[in-house]
Amino acid sequence: MADVKKQFEAAAAAVLKAKKDPGNDLKLKLYAHFKQATEGDVQGDKPGFTDFVNRAKYEAWAKLKGMTSGDAMTAYVKLVDRVTRE
Repeated sequence: MADVKKQFEAAAAAVLKAKKDPGNDLKLKLYAHFKQATEGDVQGDKPGFTDFVNRAKYEAWAKLKGMTSGDAMTAYVKLVDRVTRE
């Protein structure tokens, strides 16, 4: 788990330096996996239907319910690799 955590932390720093915009879909996946890895399952009320951005974030995170922190970190590292590869 220590290696995964180090890779996760390195990926979190690397994604901020990405040269290209990964697009909204990939950004939502990155957000959801980061939150699942650091905070666990989504909590709180789902934002209203007029709050498009926060509702999309909530729903993306909620799809990962039950995923372990380690699995979320591993998936996040793979997603960041896709963003930073080019």
